[in-house]
Parts: sequence; C-alpha cells; structure tokens
Amino acid sequence: MFNKILVANRGEIACRIIRTASKLGIATVAVYSEADRNSLHTRLADEAFCLGPPPAVQSYLNIGAIIEVAIKSDAEAIHPGYGFLSENPEFARRCVDAGLVFVGPPADVIEAMGIKSRAKELMERAGIPVIPGGYISAMSKSERSQLAESIGYPLLIKADLGGGGKGIRLVTGAQDLEEAVAAAGREAASAFGDASLLLEKHVTNARHIEVQVFRDSHGNCLHLFERDCSMQRRHQKIVEEAPAPGLEAKVRDGLHQAAVKAADSIGYLGAGTVEFLVSNDDHFFFLEINTRLQVEHPVTEMITGLDLVEWQLLVAAGEPLPLRQQEVQCNGHAVEVRIYAEDPERNFMPSSGRIRYLDEPSPTGSLRIDSGITIDNLITPNYDPILVKLISHGPNRDEALKTLVAGMRSYRLAGLTTNLNFLQRLLASETFKAAQHTTRTIDNDLEQSLAIDSVNLETAALAGLYSFLENREILRSAVSSTPDPFSPWSGGSCFRLNHENIFHCRLGRGEEILEIEVTEDPLGIQVKIEDTIFCFTDLMLSGQVLQCRQDGRNRTLHCHRDGHHLTLFIDGRTEIFATLTENDWISALSGAADSLRAPIPGNITEIFVADETEVKKGEPILVMEAMKMEYVIRAPADGRVVAVLFAKGDSVQERQRLAQFEAYAETEEESDESS
Repeated sequence: MFNKILVANRGEIACRIIRTASKLGIATVAVYSEADRNSLHTRLADEAFCLGPPPAVQSYLNIGAIIEVAIKSDAEAIHPGYGFLSENPEFARRCVDAGLVFVGPPADVIEAMGIKSRAKELMERAGIPVIPGGYISAMSKSERSQLAESIGYPLLIKADLGGGGKGIRLVTGAQDLEEAVAAAGREAASAFGDASLLLEKHVTNARHIEVQVFRDSHGNCLHLFERDCSMQRRHQKIVEEAPAPGLEAKVRDGLHQAAVKAADSIGYLGAGTVEFLVSNDDHFFFLEINTRLQVEHPVTEMITGLDLVEWQLLVAAGEPLPLRQQEVQCNGHAVEVRIYAEDPERNFMPSSGRIRYLDEPSPTGSLRIDSGITIDNLITPNYDPILVKLISHGPNRDEALKTLVAGMRSYRLAGLTTNLNFLQRLLASETFKAAQHTTRTIDNDLEQSLAIDSVNLETAALAGLYSFLENREILRSAVSSTPDPFSPWSGGSCFRLNHENIFHCRLGRGEEILEIEVTEDPLGIQVKIEDTIFCFTDLMLSGQVLQCRQDGRNRTLHCHRDGHHLTLFIDGRTEIFATLTENDWISALSGAADSLRAPIPGNITEIFVADETEVKKGEPILVMEAMKMEYVIRAPADGRVVAVLFAKGDSVQERQRLAQFEAYAETEEESDESS
C-alpha cells in the first residue's frame, strides 16, 4: 500500500478521499487554487500546496504544476477524484512517466472511453446495445440534416469528449438543429477543450441506470449493483438511489452482466461506472463508461458497506479485489441528493457568494454528509457549484427517504442560494415517491414544481416580524446609555414624537416586492401584508432564534441577517428576502433590472451583434460562461442594441450591464393583444 498520495481535486470529493486515506494510515497532500486557500480540504490534508490563480486552467487543470508538487512532496500516487483531470489520458500518462501511480484505469482505456463515438463502437463489437447516432463534427450542414432526418426527432447533440451534462442540447425539430450544434460545440470547447459532437436518438421517457464495476490487475471483475440517476436537470444528476426501484429482475441481471462484460472487453482497471438508458418497454442501451469514481458512489457504499476509495487504492497498489461477486451483498436502500449553489427559480442559475451561516445535521449510521464547505468559504463561479451531498440509508426505500427528508429539513446554510427547497419538493412529489420519474421529469414538470415557490405571505409576515424585533433591539441598545432615566427616549419602546407608532419595511423576493406594516399593542404584534393581518403573541427573540405563537400555534424560526439579506429557516425550508431601501424599491418598480445585465459573474464567450443592431425579442445578443455552464443573453423585446459594452473574453460581475438596449414602443395591435 502507498505511504503518501496527492489528491488532485477540491471540495467534498477531496475531503472524502483524504478521510479514507487517513483511515488507512496514508499521508495526504492537497493542492489548491488561490481562491481555495482556506478551503476544508487544505486543512484536512497533511500537506497543502498552492497551484496558482483561481481559473481551473491555471490551477486544477495544470498538469505540470500538480506533478511537480507530487514529486516535491514525495507522493507515490495521485488520486484525481472526479471532474477536472480525472478522465484526462494525458494526465494519466504523465503521472506514469513521472514514476507516479495514477489511481484509475490505464491512459489508453480512458482515451477510448472518453471519446463517446469510439466507446460506442467498442461496445457494439462486444454485443452491447447502443443508441442509434453518429459523429457529426466533420459533416456539412446538409449531411447533419440528412442524418437527423434518418434517425428521427427528438435528438440529442452531445460532446464527444467529457461528461457531467456539459455540451448537451435537446433538439425537437429541424429548425433548431444548427443553433443547438453551435451552442453544444461552444460549451464542449469551454469545458473539455474540444468541440467534437455526436448526434443521437433521444430515448424519451427513459430511466438513467448505471452499474458500478470494479476490475483489478489480476483479471477479477465484479459489479456492485446498480444506481438509478434519472432525476436530472440540464442532463446533470441531482438525486440518486441504489438499488434502482421497480426494475424487473431480468432487466437488472441483464444490466449487471452487460456492465461486467463491458469492463472485461476493454481491460479495465479500478472503479468504473457503465451507464445505460432503460426505455419504458424495458430495453436498455449503452450510454457511456465513466472511468473514475462517480459523484453518487456513496449510495453504493451505503448498501454494500464497502469503501470504494479504499478499493481504488488497493487496486492501484496492485492488490486483488477483496471480495468475490457472490460475497458482495446488497442491504437495504440508499438515496442521495446533491445540494448545489444554484437558484431553481432563475433557471438553475449558479449562485456565488460567501457562506455566512452553516448548521449541518449530525451524521448517523443512517445519514451521511459528504461536505467540502465551512463557514466563511467563498463560493466562486470558477468551479462546479456542488456544495455537499446528503446520503441516507434504510431497510427499505420509504425509510431511507424519511431519514433523508429529516436531514434536509435540518440543513441550514445562508449567504447564497441553493436548490435545497427544490430537492425537498422533488422527493415529496407523487411521481418520485411512486418511482415513476424519468430523465425528463424535471423538465416536463418544471413550471408546476416551481409554482410553489411564490411568496408565502405567512412566511413574509414572519420576516417582517423579525425585522421589527431586530430594529427594536437596535433602538433599545442605542438609547440604553441615555443618562436621564425619566427621558421618554430611554424607554426603548420605539416611541417618536409626531410619528405614528407603526414600523414599515419593504421585502423583496425574486420579482415580488411586499409592503409590510407592523404595529404593537398590549395583546401582541400585528403584521399587515396586502390587506392580510397576521397576529403574533408570546414572543421571544434570543439571538437569531425567534419563538412566537400564532393563532395558538407555536412557531420557531432561525434567522440570519447579512446586510440587506435576511434568511429564514422555517418548517424545514430556507427562505431569502432582501430588505429594500427606497432607491432599491424605485429601481425595481421602474424596471431598471433588465435582462441585459449579467445574471452571475462570468466570462463573455460569444457576441452575436454589433453596435446599432436591430433585434427581435428572444434573439441571442451574447453568451456568458460561468461555473462550466453557458448562458445565452437574449433580447427582452423587439428593439435596438445601441452598444455592446464588453468584448469576447472579458470578465463581468453580477448585475453589470452587458449592452445598452432600446426597446421599440408597442404598436396598438400588440398592446391590444397583451391586454
């Protein structure tokens, strides 16, 4: 076994690898970018070295710098985790050339499986069913069109290299083909450094089922059962479970056998995941092989009781697999959710900011928390927005879900927006509870799923109540030093001469602005919003915890104030409000917050118009890239782009105006139609 390894990654996966290595008595070396100097993984490791500036290409993708650190620190092996260089054959080769062990399969296997067109060809030869399609980057427009028509819509455009949901576009008709090809190519080039694309038949109403395989250098190969990863957004998984619910036994066995056959046919080594699409008539098709540890590997660990990172290190050290196939047991059920820094209400736009408040539930034998964050960590747009994973285990699916939901309800984070509320609604949906979800469930039901997030007046009233009590405490503190005990200013009652005894505030949430009035009398406090009055009694404010009684019902909420932002944790939900100043309110009402501002910090990757260009509503103006995702900024109305304010390659900050835009006045016909 190794004495020391370098972990060429960051965040929760780096922390997770370091913990297993430490358990095995292996010393660890962490690497980090300047943005991650104080991140958790740098403190868990025995040694930590800076690679360079925040951009991944100058740090976590800098092969030379990583290998130099490994040699300097006397590491014997490099574990790449997932993402970044984990599926880069050049990195694997250069590790070997430098006398280091790469914890993963050989470079030629990574290379073959990393090119989807090549992988499909090899699987087809091995007798494993593949999805109809073809490589299209070398084709002309007419040839692409002919291939698309021969396969039939809907289709998927996919990056030939890479994974993680990047460089994928769904095409439902011929009119959208070329725009999808261009967008997928740009995103693939940005994420993987290669714009090569595949076109495939889109298997509708399919489930995404993957099989965990392991193979050692002695020719032993086995599977560790399967995972269902069908709950996805933007082709990226957010809920995973093992084993896959509702699969027919013959389909399950067929998937296991096909996965082992696939690994054997290419001389695989280490941990790998063979991914399949399963149609609603129980036919399955090979999708790809991920030549690394998967984000969702914990659910497999929970049902098998095995440590997959430990197995990876054993196999990389040349040792045989610890168990035979018949010795691997599947016990109970496990479910995982990925908590991302993103805003589902803004089309899952990544969120950045500093973690100001963090209260994670305590891990137990049935609840696991894979986290790479701590209080005061800065979440930047440079990397994937995953923050933490919650994984539960139970004797059956229902019990595992109950444990997971309880863990989610007690997870509290403030400082940026996450998908935690959205995940809770997904798990509570009848479709998920009945295990009838497919890869298209979120897209098909998105509007219905998000509708529940409109402002709840009762929650807003509690936010107003907290703001009032917080303001009163500030006033009492300010006047407590008054020397005259008989002065009306020393009472701390918020009384002001010639002022009505009403507290006013404005709260913003998304596009909504709420006017709130708070009054106090001997019987309690009344909060008025939109002609609705909420009454609260028996109040107790202790720090950031507010307890009160509403219509006989006891309420407890945790609150966190960060400047103008107020985060409430109530009934298992996280609600974020902005306390608006007069200028903020006027700006919002006047529509100054237009769609030609940067939705998130990022880089300009494409510009489609010049100054003084006339555009129609919905036409693309420019493209931004942030957190490995592409965002097309479109014209909000028919009008004229007066000036583009940035050039291709420029960096922009959130809310910066990207272009000066002049909307044309509506015609009488348009006005009539909209009224």
